[in-house]
Amino acid sequence: MTGTLDWLAHEGTSVRERIVKSLNQEERNEWRFHWGLQARKSQLAPLGEWRSWLILAGRGFGKTRAGAEWVRMIAENNCEARIALVSSSLTEARSVMVEGESGLLACCPPERRPMFEASLRRVRFPNGAQAQLFSAAEPESLRGPQFSHAWCDEIGKWPLSHDRATRAWDNLLLGLRLGNDPRIAVTTTPRAVPIVQRLLKMEEPKNVVITRGSTYDNAANLPKKFLSAIESEFGGSRLARQEIAGEMLADLEGTLWPRATIERARVDTAEKHWSRVVVAVDPPISSSGDECGIVVAGLCEDGMAYLLADYSLGQAKPGDWARAVSIAAEEWNADRVIAEANQGGAMVESVLRAANATLPVKLVHASRGKIARAEPVAALYEASKVRHCGPFPQLEDQMCGMLIGGDYAGPGRSPDRADALVWALTELMLGPVANPSVRSM
Repeated sequence: MTGTLDWLAHEGTSVRERIVKSLNQEERNEWRFHWGLQARKSQLAPLGEWRSWLILAGRGFGKTRAGAEWVRMIAENNCEARIALVSSSLTEARSVMVEGESGLLACCPPERRPMFEASLRRVRFPNGAQAQLFSAAEPESLRGPQFSHAWCDEIGKWPLSHDRATRAWDNLLLGLRLGNDPRIAVTTTPRAVPIVQRLLKMEEPKNVVITRGSTYDNAANLPKKFLSAIESEFGGSRLARQEIAGEMLADLEGTLWPRATIERARVDTAEKHWSRVVVAVDPPISSSGDECGIVVAGLCEDGMAYLLADYSLGQAKPGDWARAVSIAAEEWNADRVIAEANQGGAMVESVLRAANATLPVKLVHASRGKIARAEPVAALYEASKVRHCGPFPQLEDQMCGMLIGGDYAGPGRSPDRADALVWALTELMLGPVANPSVRSM
């Protein structure tokens, strides 16, 4: 039945509407599940011979749907297909790739919908084709099984510790040996991690074919509020070019913080037990100049430091940024407020006290420049001792603009957000360590 409708994909809307009225009930039932009639060209698998198809695109592009529909096509046309479904965790493989609103179960017609055997981590199609779920966090689980095809989702966020992402990918490749034409579809937001960079270097005929796209390519199917929200939150940042425009960002030469280092530090949750929480503030000289950097960081009982929040303000009056510091301290129940006092220390403390007389303020004085102060903190990232609880686009752009040797090539005149982060992590990880009681946030 699918083949019966394929030619309609090349016709205009008016022709489609006229033709669909002449379809019988079986064809009409098939209509809403015919991917070729709904997909953009960039969501369809490329023609020709290739080993891997990499969809490198922004959030909301429709990558998951494209991957699920490709798997569906393979399974329905090959009853002997054995397909690996690999995600960063089994939970995400199930909730996104199989049961998600754009997953396998949702995109298949009811009469041909596969059966998901959760206990076996297996999807069985009516014709006998099968798909098996795997977690990149368990690379050894991919050692042994054989596959004819594979779909790897969000490979850019596969776990990097202990080289697990690379090991999972290599084990998958070694198991891709069934059938005459084994292939892999990879769907991911671009991130500067080794496995994505490795695939980009392999872009050539018959090896890796790359489809690129942005969030706005799928604007017709996305809520306007979502589009305006991401533009408001990320617009103008380098991270927007990555997460929305789907660009692979290149590092500035000599940066203290390569993008890959920051991506390796990112986690999804801040639900930890903190032994200390601090708010660090880098006050501006005037309300019309630089930003006021305000960040919250916590020290976990396992010895790891976590960037929790960014409350930084641009062109704020002293009373405004002091209130923001007070709010941050109250919301996170901070042990201490760390404030740089090189520009009018007494004034900085008095402004903070005016906003909240109970703030536990500690003034710090910079004897070195911002870049020099940042170098030991950058070393903590290299040693995997710091985590980011989510994306912090403006702050991370500043981090990536801080260069070895003292130059700054990031957005704005000064890396004030990044400097506040440096003060926070210096207090938590590089200064004298206190031992207050552990608190749960």
